[in-house]
Amino acid sequence: MFKSLFRPKPVERDALELYAKAVDQARQPVFYTDLGVADRIDARFEIYTLHVLLLYVRLRHENERGAVLAQKLFDHYVSALDNVLRELGVGDVAVGKKMRKLGEALYGRMASYEKALSEGDREALVVSIARNVYEAEDAPHANALADYTLASHQALSRQTMAEIEQAPQWAQING
Repeated sequence: MFKSLFRPKPVERDALELYAKAVDQARQPVFYTDLGVADRIDARFEIYTLHVLLLYVRLRHENERGAVLAQKLFDHYVSALDNVLRELGVGDVAVGKKMRKLGEALYGRMASYEKALSEGDREALVVSIARNVYEAEDAPHANALADYTLASHQALSRQTMAEIEQAPQWAQING
């Protein structure tokens, strides 16, 4: 009886699994070797954010389950950010301030990326990626990462919810 009280609900478990799949994709070495993403915590944050956002955008308009799954996915992402800060030794008092700052950054990125994705605006996506991922106005690899992002957005939109939950198929990465 008590086991069922503490077992994660299916949607929680499914969201956590999707989060893990987004993280696995974001950890692909090709982002750091061929696409020139710096292997630093802030750059990894950017690539993780991009992948979580791609899943979030795809799921939230699907149906009621998709919307709940999208929110739970986002919640897991925010929780993981909090955990990383604590693991890095940020004290309890400072975690709140840092999370607020990260939250503002996260929402800003999500808004600019989502707008560019929904409008199919490659140039706006290139500008956002150059500024956020590469911290530059003109980043040579921003075009390739934007193409990958748009192609992944399209690939995810063609997959059913069941296919995404099983194993989201991301676009091929061309460096």
